[in-house]
Amino acid sequence: MSPDPDLPDDPFERLYASVAGDARRVPWARSEPHPAVAALVGTTPVPPGARALVVGCGLGEDAEAAAEAGWRVTAFDRSPTAVEWCRRRFPATRVDYRVADLLDPPGEWHHAFDLVIEVRTLQSIPPASVHAGVAAVAEAVAPGGTVLVCARIRPDGPVPDGPPWPLTRGDVDAFTTHGLPRVRLTQALARAPLGRDTAVLFRRPR
Repeated sequence: MSPDPDLPDDPFERLYASVAGDARRVPWARSEPHPAVAALVGTTPVPPGARALVVGCGLGEDAEAAAEAGWRVTAFDRSPTAVEWCRRRFPATRVDYRVADLLDPPGEWHHAFDLVIEVRTLQSIPPASVHAGVAAVAEAVAPGGTVLVCARIRPDGPVPDGPPWPLTRGDVDAFTTHGLPRVRLTQALARAPLGRDTAVLFRRPR
């Protein structure tokens, strides 16, 4: 079947625009925040005025959880439809939802956030761009700030068909080359078909 010429070229915007507001037709949509996000924001003290950035926010569950915990949250997605959907879904939100491209972020985000939340966005971009994505996420983390990365992790070897493209440990460990030592790694006990579900926390020294 050929693509609908009336829909956008970007695959994510195309999907969001095509489902007519039905979240059940968005494969990665969730009705609650990722468990690692909920655990982190539920147990981490929030300094006054601390800022958080949610990468590839989708339909907003992770962003809203962080805002509810007291963070000043900016959340972005490359899909304008997804961003507008978040604003309609949470009309009283305190989150600043924006349209932005991970690989070309606003300059004012450089080292601007005390917490950066990245849930399965890096694994949704082509493998050739993953390390550029890692660099962009890392650049948003302020001195003393942390980044939570949640992704499927696959063994080294041939790149699987995608999307998604599960990351390798080397992809994830690339955060350490951007001045962010790893402080915690949590993996699901069971391997999923697309790799082991993994949450990794990195922190930039002050």
